[in-house]
Amino acid sequence: MPRVKNGDRSQQVITPTNTNVIETNALTKRYGAIVAVDSLSLKVPKGGVFGLLGPNGSGKTTTMGMLLGLVKPSGGAFSLLGHEGASPDVLRRIGAIVETPSFYPYMSGRDNLRFFQGISGKGSPKELDDLLKRVDLLPRANSKFSTYSLGMKQRLGIAYALLGDPELVFLDEPTNGLDPAGVAEVRGFISELGSGGRTVILSSHILHEVEIVCESLAILVKGHLIAQGRVQDLLRNREAIRLKTTNDVMAAQVLAGQTWIGEVAADGGGMVAKASLSRAWEVSKLLADAHIYIHEMMPVKVSLEEYFLEVTGDGNSAAAPEVRT
Repeated sequence: MPRVKNGDRSQQVITPTNTNVIETNALTKRYGAIVAVDSLSLKVPKGGVFGLLGPNGSGKTTTMGMLLGLVKPSGGAFSLLGHEGASPDVLRRIGAIVETPSFYPYMSGRDNLRFFQGISGKGSPKELDDLLKRVDLLPRANSKFSTYSLGMKQRLGIAYALLGDPELVFLDEPTNGLDPAGVAEVRGFISELGSGGRTVILSSHILHEVEIVCESLAILVKGHLIAQGRVQDLLRNREAIRLKTTNDVMAAQVLAGQTWIGEVAADGGGMVAKASLSRAWEVSKLLADAHIYIHEMMPVKVSLEEYFLEVTGDGNSAAAPEVRT
């Protein structure tokens, strides 16, 4: 089994599984004294859209570069599509756009795709018009790439990533340069790509879009993995219930005594109890049994943006909480 040396430390190996399309074990990349990715242990489940998030300089692009064989790891190991490492055979089953797509400016969009298809050997010439149509570039397929807007260049990059109908697709900021209508269109397109067993790795700074299209995600900060899991489960752990009762002091005591209720804190003339919204009825029953009655009860939901800002606040966390289902 291939191994990747990790400096003076013991060599790292990984045993691929069929349930995850990507697994990493202590994957690390150093540039001199700078650690771009630090002991990354990541699991990406098969199928759907997986978000890779993090502030600028968090290691997202470096991680994708290592997985695609573009950047040599300094340590650790990884598997793709059930095989260890980024072998040529595995890479033929993967499509990607990383950072700004690069095409020949003097060639048309169609000719660029035809050229790179010839180099990669992915798919057949018959699929080019279908791909151009899917990304809404067919009317400009014969125009020179140099005449394309930034949004059109991004869409051509997505078409390139889909050559040969890959099982795994990496999209690095695919909505850069798009107007709101274009962002919405690409968002729906990405959701479709994640169906039928294909897996899409989406790196994006537009957290609202990620929350809509991604089933699972991972968050990196300064090369560290600080959170990973299903989006709905990560956000559910931050849910809370805002209350006003006939006796807030006693109500806080009753709720604080329950192991399934987290922090209870005063808030604007009432209180906020950290608890799953699905258990709001139990909160009501507990208080009623204690002869405390509710004047107001409101759900407190956390958006992905709020969650992201919370967990990346100081940028110093190295532990990676994982939600299992």
